[in-house]
Amino acid sequence: MVSISQESVGETDRRLRRVVAAADLVTFDGEWSFFEAPLDRPPVLTAELLAVVRDDDRWSWLAPSGASEGERFAVFSFHFPPGVDNSGFVGWLATEFKRRLGTGVFVICGQNSDRGGIYDYWGCPAQLRAEAAEVLADLRTGG
Repeated sequence: MVSISQESVGETDRRLRRVVAAADLVTFDGEWSFFEAPLDRPPVLTAELLAVVRDDDRWSWLAPSGASEGERFAVFSFHFPPGVDNSGFVGWLATEFKRRLGTGVFVICGQNSDRGGIYDYWGCPAQLRAEAAEVLADLRTGG
């Protein structure tokens, strides 16, 4: 469910700190990359693919980097408890990463009704894996 709430910046910050603390956080091992193919050659769906999306003319998917020479990412995910107002979470956490680490992130969302609804896959540069984990630990413990 997408929530609509009216609150001050401070109220939003406090609410989203509670949300990040309550979320089920998973950090994925290894490095991950995006791969691409034309629309007439979609990827074969396997358990190792985390996400597959498309635009007007290409498929794009997130999978273990392997021998890829593309950009490499550390990946983590959040599943939220049912009924939690997580509106604004993506912008808030992306801003925290930019402010604390100087980096941008990517976010891919999906839906799992059995695990609270909308969930997020997040990626940051692989070389910032440890620092990103520190930011998340700090936010999840009230920092």
